[in-house]
Amino acid sequence: MRRAFDVAVATVAGAVLSPLVVVVGLAIRLTLGRPVLFRQQRSGLHGREFSIAKFRTMRAPRYVDEPDADRLTRLGRILRSGSLDELPQLWNVLRGDMGIIGPRPTLPEQVVHYSEHQRRRLELRPGITGWAQVKGRNAILWPERIELDIWYIDNRSVLLDLRILVLTVRNLFRREGITGPGGVNLGFPLPAPPEE
Repeated sequence: MRRAFDVAVATVAGAVLSPLVVVVGLAIRLTLGRPVLFRQQRSGLHGREFSIAKFRTMRAPRYVDEPDADRLTRLGRILRSGSLDELPQLWNVLRGDMGIIGPRPTLPEQVVHYSEHQRRRLELRPGITGWAQVKGRNAILWPERIELDIWYIDNRSVLLDLRILVLTVRNLFRREGITGPGGVNLGFPLPAPPEE
């Protein structure tokens, strides 16, 4: 039932939003060139890795370790503010890598540092939106996000999913939590190296 819902929503959304996808793709092609899509390995259900797709929002770095914030283009800011850069993930949903609702997929190099409890976050197919997303998105720290995702896994229901969808639409208009404190999205807190 859940998979059928995901496929139905992704199919309808893809059809309705296809003109917007074409316009965004052309705008990126004209301003940034190729590639139009940004791909990155993420950890999905049970830790299985897959290639996530997003619209490209940053130019190539001018020098090694140039901060992402400096590389973000004006168009990229607009796309991120409305989460339009996430639209290609509808394809990930159709492929079965993701669902509409679930924990956001994270980087494999973060997942290797999960505790046994935190690995529960991988019990569910990752989603385009989720409980942690509507409760604060990037404005809350990773440990809290993970706890919210685990709470969702333990309490998910049709009514909770409907609530998440409504809150997702509301947050798109309010544009809250797009970036962390000070405009910086903090990474997953890695454990301190052992003392020598």
